[in-house]
Amino acid sequence: MKCILLMAVLAFLGLPAAGALAAQAENPSDTPTKKQIYHVVSLSFKPAATPEQIKQVEEAFAALKTKIPGITSLHWGTNVSPEKHDHGFTHCFVLTFANEKDRDGYLVHPAHKAFGALLGPILGDVMVIDFVDKE
Repeated sequence: MKCILLMAVLAFLGLPAAGALAAQAENPSDTPTKKQIYHVVSLSFKPAATPEQIKQVEEAFAALKTKIPGITSLHWGTNVSPEKHDHGFTHCFVLTFANEKDRDGYLVHPAHKAFGALLGPILGDVMVIDFVDKE
């Protein structure tokens, strides 16, 4: 009863812990739920890439969320760090997937392949890292 009341209060306040408590209430065993996969892509562009070409890449990458099933979220932006450790990477895209199967499906999806073909001619460098949240 206390858990339900606490969940209601947290949900009313809009606090994210409400979702975690709700999941725990649905899965009360000590069996942990699988963690999502984060797919992080950092890009740099060739010096000859035009602002129009870069904008086209930005829009095409952002549109992948609507084209490829299994992407649970997609966030992106350009580097704003004052630390100057970007190694020339200007853009970062962070996608999340519920599991490895969804991530693997994304990698071979025709829309992902088409995006790669669009990006290829102006790509300076790419760094990709996938991880599972340890928290």
